[in-house]
Order: sequence, then structure tokens, then C-alpha cells
Amino acid sequence: MPRSWQEMNALTLAYLGDVVYELWVRTHLLNNGYEKVNELHRLATQYVRAGTQAKLLHHILPHLDEQELSVVHRGRNAKGGHPKSTDVVTYRYATGFEALVGYWQLTGRTERMLWAFEQVDQFVGEEDEGKGKGETAKEEESITDALSPAEQSEIDC
Repeated sequence: MPRSWQEMNALTLAYLGDVVYELWVRTHLLNNGYEKVNELHRLATQYVRAGTQAKLLHHILPHLDEQELSVVHRGRNAKGGHPKSTDVVTYRYATGFEALVGYWQLTGRTERMLWAFEQVDQFVGEEDEGKGKGETAKEEESITDALSPAEQSEIDC
């Protein structure tokens, strides 16, 4: 009998969520007519970066149920390192998002997952506005700058 998602470490849920989201992003880009590999890679990177995932999570937070918020909390508070390319808070929110995606995948809640994914286009590339073509922002904006104290406490529960 397979383990239930409740028994899994939050980073394990995030590990699964990362690959599920990455596959959706690549499929989404191909379905939208992108075919050049360099362009696909550049665009996919914008979708999967921690800042974009954290902003998407912030956007969908008010629509999450209690169980989903609990999964986000577990993912956000999981112990682990973070890359130098982003701040720790943004990275932890992105991990919370990925854990949520892993949860949705394991529980068969694909309609919720697709609903969230379909909203990401509005956040793609925000970190790169004003940059030259091919340049990437070294550090992403911290998601906490965009959160109200009430929203911060909601995720910190």
C-alpha cells in the first residue's frame, strides 16, 4: 500500500510538486506555440523561478481551504537550504507552493492544480522588467514585501 501524503515530509511533497509544475510549464509553452529550445528554456525559467512561484502562491492564498493552507505551512517551514539567487523568505514560499502542488497531485485534485497554474502568466517576467534581453535579475523581490500583516500571519499559522 502506498504511503499517504500526510506521512510524507514536506520537502518530499515539494520535490514531487516541482516536477509536476515543471512538466505543466513546458507543456503550456509548447501549447502556446513556442518551439525554439533556447526560447523555451528562457521562458520556462521565468515560470519556475522562486519569485514567480511565491507570487502565484500569494495570489491564490485567499482561495485555499484549511487543508491546503496547512500543506503550504508545512512546505514553507520545512528545513532546507536555499540558492544564492533568491532570498530565504521567497524560497520558502516557493517551497510551500511546490508542496501544495505535490499534495494536489497525490490527492487527485488536478482541477485545483490547473486552476492555480492557469493564473501564473500574469506573474511571469516581473523580475526581469527593465532588464536587457537575456539578462536575469540576480536577486528576486521578496514576497514578504507584497504581503499584508494579516496575510503574513495567515501563512505563518
